[in-house]
Amino acid sequence: MKKKICIIYTGGTIGMKETEFGYAPIPGYMEKTLRGIQEFKEPEMPDYDFIEYTPLLDSSNITVENWNQIGEDIREHYCDYDGFVVMHGTDTMAYTASALSFMLQGLSKPVVLTGSQIPLCKVRSDARENLITSMIIAADYNIPEVCIYFGGKLIRGNRSTKVSSDMLIAFDSPNYGPLAEAGVNISVNQERVRTEAKELNFCTFKNNQIAVLKIFPGIQFEIFENIMTEKLKGIVIEAFGAGNIPQNDDSMIRMLQKAKSNGTYIIVCTQCHKGAATIGQYETSKHLAEAGAICGFDMTVEAAVTKLYYLLSKHYEPKEIRLLMESDIRGELTR
Repeated sequence: MKKKICIIYTGGTIGMKETEFGYAPIPGYMEKTLRGIQEFKEPEMPDYDFIEYTPLLDSSNITVENWNQIGEDIREHYCDYDGFVVMHGTDTMAYTASALSFMLQGLSKPVVLTGSQIPLCKVRSDARENLITSMIIAADYNIPEVCIYFGGKLIRGNRSTKVSSDMLIAFDSPNYGPLAEAGVNISVNQERVRTEAKELNFCTFKNNQIAVLKIFPGIQFEIFENIMTEKLKGIVIEAFGAGNIPQNDDSMIRMLQKAKSNGTYIIVCTQCHKGAATIGQYETSKHLAEAGAICGFDMTVEAAVTKLYYLLSKHYEPKEIRLLMESDIRGELTR
């Protein structure tokens, strides 16, 4: 039987149309355009059903509720299709891919996110190849993971990050090689692909308060003390190098102590694209260790944020959340 996939269109550059006010998403335009693409009629292409969100979303406006909606649509139609393609704006695609990887435990089929840097309506667009290859991978390849396909590479969703706003290779997976590469043939690096022999288990995210703080030279930590309330459930710190932060005054210590006393989880990642945070390797990370900070190792910030949303939504005990944040549960970190 011919394979069949589900395309979920959330919005983004890929489906925008030129208007007098610039590029904008037009309801109904993408589905009509896809029906006119000749390649979709070729025998090697899968059949598909199309779900279009209302309203269509610029990915800058994506929220936790939108992650839940995408995940719920996949869960609801999971048994009806061989795979799923999610058309999504590029700005927050890595966050959505990371979130879905934690939401959808026990996948047995591909969930591929894709989009484009140039709208499909333009002559020189990257949209056509990204979408066609995503559909073929979702239908025909045994890659039971949430992935991003973009610019000839299929990468694990929770290892992805956006690296360019104007190049056609917009995403990278700095600390984990691609799951597949598309040249003349689609070549799968099977040893990198995770498999979970379980049935699908879906988790809805709760909209807990989580913050991200990027360290920079001369940072004044007292500015951030006011956000350290009991409502703040977690803060992801983008530290220097291997997990280092300034020790110039007591304001940083006060901030960390306040977070600790409030039960706020402190996760430390590195600002570097490659490599890992390792708390305690240098003296400049000792205050993080004293505050009970959690090491993010080589997790992307996108993965750290969405993983914390997931663990908080599961209502685990604090000790278990700390343990799981430093453990590899979906291929998001190297231990």
